[in-house]
Amino acid sequence: MSRPRIVIVGAGFAGYRAARTLSRITRRHADITLLNPTDYFLYLPLLPQVAAGILEPRRVTVSLSGTLRHVRLVLGEADTIDLDGHTVHYTGPEGDVGSLPFDRLILAAGSVNKLLPIPGVAEHAHGFRGLPEALYLRDHVTRQVELAATADDPKSCAARCTFVVVGAGYTGTEVAAQGQLFTDSQVRKHPLRTGMRPRWLLLDIADRVLPELDERLSRTADRVLRQRGVDVRMGTSVKEATHNGVVLSDGSFVDTRTLVWCVGVRPDPLAESLELPMEKGRLLVDPHLQVPGRPELFAAGDAAAVPDLEKPGEYTPMTAQHAWRQGRTVGQNVAASLGMGERRAYRHRDMGFVVDLGGVKAAANPLGIPLSGVAAGAVTRGYHLAAMPGNRVRVAADWLLDAVLPRQAVQLGLVRSWSVPLDTASPELARVPGRSETGAQDKKAEQAGVPAGNQPGGEPAENQADGPGGTEQPDPVQDPDAAKHPEPPAP
Repeated sequence: MSRPRIVIVGAGFAGYRAARTLSRITRRHADITLLNPTDYFLYLPLLPQVAAGILEPRRVTVSLSGTLRHVRLVLGEADTIDLDGHTVHYTGPEGDVGSLPFDRLILAAGSVNKLLPIPGVAEHAHGFRGLPEALYLRDHVTRQVELAATADDPKSCAARCTFVVVGAGYTGTEVAAQGQLFTDSQVRKHPLRTGMRPRWLLLDIADRVLPELDERLSRTADRVLRQRGVDVRMGTSVKEATHNGVVLSDGSFVDTRTLVWCVGVRPDPLAESLELPMEKGRLLVDPHLQVPGRPELFAAGDAAAVPDLEKPGEYTPMTAQHAWRQGRTVGQNVAASLGMGERRAYRHRDMGFVVDLGGVKAAANPLGIPLSGVAAGAVTRGYHLAAMPGNRVRVAADWLLDAVLPRQAVQLGLVRSWSVPLDTASPELARVPGRSETGAQDKKAEQAGVPAGNQPGGEPAENQADGPGGTEQPDPVQDPDAAKHPEPPAP
């Protein structure tokens, strides 16, 4: 009798841990295939440190083939899923197409940038969902400071050194906190005009920073940001974005060349294409992470609306803490459906949160105990080291080097503005110049309502700065709160 075939779509927190769990339980008694656009798992909570020049990009990635034993990796993006035919159709990185038959399917496709109908945002903003966007932001911020240092016009200098972050959740707060330290360190090498310093603005329509967390953590983060010089404006957002700045909801205009969009995420549109019961774009599952009426289909992470057994009537939020733990549970339940072990319902109580504010500052409440300052910073970094499934020594080494050596603020120019549009359906991939993708990216974009001219791999839209072969213009940039703070993996 042939071995059962298990296909996992997506290698985020849920998909990666599901693959690791299944590999351990099945012990080669099942064929496990992982379909993912990249060959690495991305530890998103440390992405702001990549943008701030603290960590090198590879430090926050973990090789899939190198860490998932007995799991076959297929590079590509899921195009369509034929549930009746038990087949996943996908498009590879070079445009080739293929299909993967399955007996059990785990949908862990994750999420994409959340767009709002605000004029100019899609054209003049960038998100913060993957390595390409973090690398672009690092280069862009460095370039703005260097250009400001040589600008003769005070107004131009001030605009280039004004950075606007929209969204005061986990990611937006950490980007603003790390960004202020990063630009302050740069101006020590490139002094600005007399009396000028980099200015970071953090905006949100909520009434406080980190509105989803305990008020004590919120107050700690707010205090650190303001002491550092970040202009925190709650109850304020962007009304319109232009090439030269942004119009705020209070009617004021901010001259800037940088707009970082961190207002949240939405589920990958692949889940909607299944035409099954949904909850706000997420696939409805039972407490065992199985889709009712479809015994072969499971879902976890941002793609799944999982009943919260600790809060009856509600669903678990789209956070990596839940995705990481759901990955283990869904792996166990898929194995149980094949006669290996017993299935269990997903149940979890939050053990606390950590927010890295740069330097030695952080806000944390492990086990409900509120911490701030150096103690919180130590807990936060220790937490991330324990949670990462790899590269712990390299990350710790980078932190040590950053503490004793100045950061290297240079533009590598590896990611251009047009290659990381905000409205991409695939934030983990940079747009490829001169080639229009005809597979998964186009169809995912169509499902998400993304115009064809703004899809990754297609030609840049006419109003998108820096087309292939052109000269990059100083265009504005623009939380994914979903990918923060997983539980440390079991030793």
